[in-house]
Amino acid sequence: MLYVLLAATCSVLVAVLLKLARRHEIDVAQAVGWNYLAASVLCWFLLQPSLSSLQQPGAPWLSLLGLAVVLPTLFLVLAASVRRAGIVLTDIAQRLSLLLSLLAAFLLFGETASLLKLAGLGLGLLAVLGIVWRPQRSAASEGGAAWPLLLTVWAGFALVDVMLKHIAAAGTPFAASLQVSFALAFVGMASWLLIRALRGQKTGQGRLTLRNGAAGLLLGALNFGNILFYVQAHRALASQPAVVFASMNIGVVVLGTLVGVLAFGERLSRLNRVAIGLAILAIGLIALARA
Repeated sequence: MLYVLLAATCSVLVAVLLKLARRHEIDVAQAVGWNYLAASVLCWFLLQPSLSSLQQPGAPWLSLLGLAVVLPTLFLVLAASVRRAGIVLTDIAQRLSLLLSLLAAFLLFGETASLLKLAGLGLGLLAVLGIVWRPQRSAASEGGAAWPLLLTVWAGFALVDVMLKHIAAAGTPFAASLQVSFALAFVGMASWLLIRALRGQKTGQGRLTLRNGAAGLLLGALNFGNILFYVQAHRALASQPAVVFASMNIGVVVLGTLVGVLAFGERLSRLNRVAIGLAILAIGLIALARA
């Protein structure tokens, strides 16, 4: 279970770094861009993906390009959600994206519905309502409600999961899809950041800095570490995928809650706390159904 703990820790540390970005004057857009360079390089050297499947007819290039656009866009939304809604609720929204992934599995991939899966789905949807139902005054000082960001995180990560499943169904190995998506995401973000920097030369806005680059490389290492350790956990417990699935998702919810409340003083309403319990129960039921 060490790999699961390391994966969950990396996932929460990504949120922590995004939470601290403004305090340390880090440009999140630049950090997200450099993050994909670090993730791409680490993927190449540590997973050693074979790209031969992408040279075959019918390679899912449209989905890979879509993933390259969705990933950095979702990362920027994630940063905004952490800033406004906090680490606790954002991490829960991210983990509960499995509910929409499960719905997609029923509708698009022919997965069979069972009583446990449906019960987990129902409890999970109640948990989603519990995390987005916040009084307007509880939104962060930047102003505006946090619930649209939370819902975007929830739906966005489910979309990424569905796209990855579609790519896998086309015969593309997981490591290869990550490698190409990370590389394309970096090219796209680098192009946008360069244009933004050139346009802001007179005002100094968008200027590329070493601080932002270093933060981005650290973000990329944590982002890829989350993926790598999760893959290693599945390899170490190959006969118990449901245990890895449940431990990872529940671990992130619990660890994110502890960090958000104890380290950053995030306040949770009674309804939020009930939602956390429902989220954990929903994840457990879905994992048990898949065991």
